[in-house]
Amino acid sequence: MKKGKVILVGAGPGDAGLLTLKGKEMLERSEAVVYDWLVNPELLELAPQAEKIFVGKKGGQNGDGSIGRTVPDFSQKEINQILLRLAKQGKLVVRLKGGDPFLFGRGGEEASFLVQHKISFEVIPGVSAGIGVPAYAGIPLTDRRFASQVTFITGHEDPTKKEAAVDWKKLSQIGGTLVSFMGVKNLPAITQALRKAGKSPETPVAVIEWGTLPEQRVVTGKLSDIVKKTKKAQIESPALTVIGEVVRLRQKLAWFEKKPLRGKTVVVTRARPQASELVRKLKDKGARVMEFPTIQIEPPRDFRPIDREIKQLSQYDWVVFTSANGVHFFFDRMRRLGKDARIFSGVRIAVIGEATAQALAEKGLAQDLIPKEFTSLSLFRALKKADEIRGKKFLLARADIAPPDLRKALEKAGARVVEIEAYRTRRTSGNKKDLFEGIQKGKIDYVTFTSSSTVENFFDPLPRALLKRIRSQLISIGPVTTEALRRYGFKPAREAKVHTIEGLVNALIHGNGGGKK
Repeated sequence: MKKGKVILVGAGPGDAGLLTLKGKEMLERSEAVVYDWLVNPELLELAPQAEKIFVGKKGGQNGDGSIGRTVPDFSQKEINQILLRLAKQGKLVVRLKGGDPFLFGRGGEEASFLVQHKISFEVIPGVSAGIGVPAYAGIPLTDRRFASQVTFITGHEDPTKKEAAVDWKKLSQIGGTLVSFMGVKNLPAITQALRKAGKSPETPVAVIEWGTLPEQRVVTGKLSDIVKKTKKAQIESPALTVIGEVVRLRQKLAWFEKKPLRGKTVVVTRARPQASELVRKLKDKGARVMEFPTIQIEPPRDFRPIDREIKQLSQYDWVVFTSANGVHFFFDRMRRLGKDARIFSGVRIAVIGEATAQALAEKGLAQDLIPKEFTSLSLFRALKKADEIRGKKFLLARADIAPPDLRKALEKAGARVVEIEAYRTRRTSGNKKDLFEGIQKGKIDYVTFTSSSTVENFFDPLPRALLKRIRSQLISIGPVTTEALRRYGFKPAREAKVHTIEGLVNALIHGNGGGKK
């Protein structure tokens, strides 16, 4: 019988990018994932094949932040039994814990339980909140000008107990930096105990809420007034407290707050496989991203037309790709037919957009023509200027819903045109509940659109009442997308000057205005 194994994995303090490579590898191999409240839900997407078991709670809310049912409060004993049951089933189990498993993570208790029951285990350390959160707040825990040592304590310890495990008097005497985990509730007692033990009331303090995430907020003050300041700011758990002279460095070293989209919520309507670049760029700028894919990219219904034209590609004068998707699907079909780039010998290639040109370059080919403006009309004008269209044969490899403008213009100019379906787009939708709630409460700052189909599939399902409540800035990738927005009664806050993902992000950052036309 196959014997299971449990891997204790540190998920890091919040930012999904702080997961270690080994932790990622284990999630991808896992058969079950047992995770806590503070684990970023994005990490669960690394293990689509695994059974997911949530074993944490926060004030009756689910670990994924959803509301509507109360999550049972799992005791450590119950969590241990879940791990044991899964391991006895022969599964590779990832026990995914916020921060580092062995630093206030009760990982030692779980490992001891597994040893007791002869279950094999490993530990993959994580970036501890005690290190990662201050770093994102611009606070180095040690600096030879201010502190040469750091002490980590748990804020759950009650400093007023007669038999307190934390010796506050010694802590106040040894100096250095003091980092308190999960201590918002006990912050008044902690500050009082330190001051009573002789710590100066002028000692700098920082309290960091939701560290490393777009929601991060930092309140700074002194030992004498930090409680008042955190109450005024309504700071809640999860929060980490840093006490010591190094907090003064934050004034110059704070970097995370300078990200241009920090704390902003941006909806991405692009198809999920194609959205990764946009999502990554937005997160790099500090945005909170809500993925709401409105279209799904699929292969053509019938491969015979594209197969036929690939086999006789040498008969064409021009091949036209109007999107990166068209390139990817066309070349994938070529490969399946045993063909390679040599079939383009003697054939010129025209593309719309830098993203399409880049996709072509990745296949080892350079485009012969790309218009200055990334539209069908601009491409036609460029083709007309570059070559005598009359009598030439064109192959258009496009989406099933591509507008007929380019084909009609070429045919009117005397070209012979064959248009094939390289791929299909289908309407789909993301989490409507989150989107509708975000619009209703005015919590969405921007909505990005990368094509006319994303516009249509975003607005069509929206209830009329919600259409009237949209206050988000709408960001368009180009004129065709903008025209689609206008048909629905909206104008974009900004249209990308360069009709690429990079241009879209730049337009979002520098845009203003928008709303109804």
